[in-house]
Amino acid sequence: MHQRDPYKLYPHDHAVRLLTDLLPRFVRPNHLTILRMVLTPVVLWFFIVENYQVGVPLFLATAFTDAMDGTLARTRKQITSWGTFYDPVADKLLIGLVVLLIVVRHINPLLAFLIVFVELVAIVGGLIHKSRGEVVHANVWGKIKMFLQVLGVTALLIALWLGYDLFIPISIGTFSLAIIFAVLSMFTYGL
Repeated sequence: MHQRDPYKLYPHDHAVRLLTDLLPRFVRPNHLTILRMVLTPVVLWFFIVENYQVGVPLFLATAFTDAMDGTLARTRKQITSWGTFYDPVADKLLIGLVVLLIVVRHINPLLAFLIVFVELVAIVGGLIHKSRGEVVHANVWGKIKMFLQVLGVTALLIALWLGYDLFIPISIGTFSLAIIFAVLSMFTYGL
């Protein structure tokens, strides 16, 4: 299986690095992954009570920690096997739970099921690779998928928050593209 150099920077790393360079040296990438896991139930609570004024910015900040922890790991040469496995798990928890809550309620349960199903298959694939002693690093398809999922959730949340129904079809289209990129990501891992 072809592996990408885990320390090679992605294009977005150069922009995100402007923020991560401001973080104290004791802040490690795994701290940001744990922060994302801790903030996920808080984000969900704000969505459950339909407080989108707090929930949407908090969701975006929580999702942004995904870009930050990856950039931090690559630029500070702090990639760990724990982070390589749990960073995508934290992403899948955030996106999967928000999708279950918001997409099922406001768009279509089948679309939500497809999104979550693809994420679960990716987690199982990661566990299989891990059981073989393989370390699978993020690839460009997975990065695009995560970006599209965050964009799809954000478009739907803006529609709910500000009442712009136009964003609902944009959200549906974005989620559909995210599913395609998720499948591409899985196949590049040899699933």
